[in-house]
Amino acid sequence: MVEGPVTNGVVDAGAGALLRLMRDGRPRTRSELAAITGLARSTITQRVESLLGANFVVPVGEATSTGGRPPTQFAFNPAARVALSADIGATHARMAVTDLAGEILAEHRDDLDVALGPVPVLEWVVAESHELLARIGRTVKDLIGVGIGLPGPVEHSSGRPVNPPIMPGWDNFDVQAYLTEHLGVVALVDNDVNIMALGEHFTQWPAAEHMMFVKVATGIGSGLISHGRLHRGAQGAAGDMGHLQLPHGEDIVCRCGNTGCLEAIASGAAIAAKLTEQGLPAKSSQDVVALARGGSVEALHLVRQAGRDIGEVLAAAVSLFNPSIIVIGGSLSQAGEHLIAGVREVVYRRSLPLATQDLRIVQSRTGDRAGTIGAAVMVIDHALAPAQVETHIFS
Repeated sequence: MVEGPVTNGVVDAGAGALLRLMRDGRPRTRSELAAITGLARSTITQRVESLLGANFVVPVGEATSTGGRPPTQFAFNPAARVALSADIGATHARMAVTDLAGEILAEHRDDLDVALGPVPVLEWVVAESHELLARIGRTVKDLIGVGIGLPGPVEHSSGRPVNPPIMPGWDNFDVQAYLTEHLGVVALVDNDVNIMALGEHFTQWPAAEHMMFVKVATGIGSGLISHGRLHRGAQGAAGDMGHLQLPHGEDIVCRCGNTGCLEAIASGAAIAAKLTEQGLPAKSSQDVVALARGGSVEALHLVRQAGRDIGEVLAAAVSLFNPSIIVIGGSLSQAGEHLIAGVREVVYRRSLPLATQDLRIVQSRTGDRAGTIGAAVMVIDHALAPAQVETHIFS
């Protein structure tokens, strides 16, 4: 039962909980809402009126009458506000503006070096925010919040990067405060792989209770969905599989300062370096993908071996976490089935039959939009949490 006090005929709490129920988009009458929640019809009426006043719900026609005047149906209004999202990579950035259902209304991608530092990169985010809003005829007054993913460790509770190896000048920078100051709304910050996991889960696998999303690009990382929610761990470092050590890579130095890390052996950057040593110039994951798609035997061999190396780490993760699905994303996943085939080869051989009997290992379906959608979902879920909705209604 949804509960919430009413004072002097005005809803003090509870409208937010009702909105959470209505976010599935299904039209319902006041009577249906009363039956679902167990609340009195008068209480439902007050809460619906509050949500109507804030434009979070709208009337959507009439239900079939059982005698007398047909009752009005109400449904969640995704167009009530918009959210901004940014997915910042090592050398690129993508931004989008979405409605409250996570549907992208406008987007933009640009080449941008995260090593420029926080102020130049975030200035770009702010400028693009205004451009995207203007493109769809909205302003910052319509914003419910902004979400951003960064290519390094992030303390989610504070929104500050923590010793990010490829982000000079970003350590402990208050990204949340900067964006809130310049856009006037709440800002949430997370690791880029976490937001990709959110985006993939939201769009493709909403029924999956336990999912791993693995990004293989310039670096390697993973995001964990547990009981349908993102699992960040105590300090937000959960899923940092790229810096687990492989036994056969002891002499290879990683950018984190350690040796033998999975990322130093199997990432797109590592494969590009190996191809260059073999006389096939490659600077990035995209170059590796191009060579693999072009039929380069050397590239295909290295991509397949990278899948096996990643599979070694994932085999342990499957035993510890027991996901029902592992999604492989990131730029290197576009090299075809060779990467995923290598992962499957090792995971299915090394993990216990009970853990793999229903396990699926698949390529990302959301592609390079996973990050922007996930960042939007992150901020929408925060902004439409019951307590936050009350603030929007009564502020």
